[in-house]
Amino acid sequence: MAAIGFRERLKQFFGLASQMPEELFEDLADLLVEGDFGAAEALALADRLRDRCRKQKIQDAPGAHKALAELLEELLRETSGGEPFGEGGEDAPALGIILLLGVNGVGKTTTAAKLACRYRERNRRKPILAAADTFRAAAVDQLKIHGERLGIRVVAHKQGGDPAAVVYDALDAALSGGGDLIIADTAGRMHTKSALVEELKKIDRVVAAKAAGGRYLKWLVLDATTGRNALAQAEAFHQAVSLDGVVLTKGDSTAKGGVVFSLAQTLKLPVIYSCYGETYQDIKPFDPHGYAAEFAGLAPDKAD
Repeated sequence: MAAIGFRERLKQFFGLASQMPEELFEDLADLLVEGDFGAAEALALADRLRDRCRKQKIQDAPGAHKALAELLEELLRETSGGEPFGEGGEDAPALGIILLLGVNGVGKTTTAAKLACRYRERNRRKPILAAADTFRAAAVDQLKIHGERLGIRVVAHKQGGDPAAVVYDALDAALSGGGDLIIADTAGRMHTKSALVEELKKIDRVVAAKAAGGRYLKWLVLDATTGRNALAQAEAFHQAVSLDGVVLTKGDSTAKGGVVFSLAQTLKLPVIYSCYGETYQDIKPFDPHGYAAEFAGLAPDKAD
């Protein structure tokens, strides 16, 4: 059983039961915890499923399985808000700012490049990349390489410089006509470090003051394989700078993924994008229907 993935285990769980005895709901809560749900959240979801089965007179396991996927999708749709900075036009903000946050190793720098590529190619934006992770020379160099490959401007200072000053200069460049979307890559030291929190608050103040008329979003980049620790990361960053959403990386992995529902329930944070490969095009808007169906061990409805 240990070699079977979580989704397959959930699929088998419903497949082995022909009816819906009361203890099945209790066993389901235990299984959801193994899928990175919090204990209280798992119990609450099992209770909601029990109530739905009673109200809709669902007595067979396949019907309950489908109802579970529907409940999971509803949890995600409660916070989903669609793709920001869309096709442009009169309704598009004159200036957009995306601040990417997160711990080391989650893929913030690559995500910044993917977002810049997507918004330029699909949404007719003119992005500027801001290398605000000044503590790692490799991060600045990596962002510069991405900028060269994509033909996108990168604003950077010397290693050890003030990250807020980098963002300030990127804003200056945009306001001078050099672009209309700033994507800032920030330092990724551990979220428990108070110095990093203060640094992010300073960047936050600079952006809020200098780009008051623009649309300013703060997104946490999370590795999909992180598990329950992702919620602790999100809580710390959310407390520091009030997050607007999440970008998931390594979505092509074998991650269990239950923590995404915790982000929606506990912090009301939507997942905006999912990154799933190595190329610049391997990023897509998050799909609540598909994600819920996959998590539940059901194939997404192709008609959707």
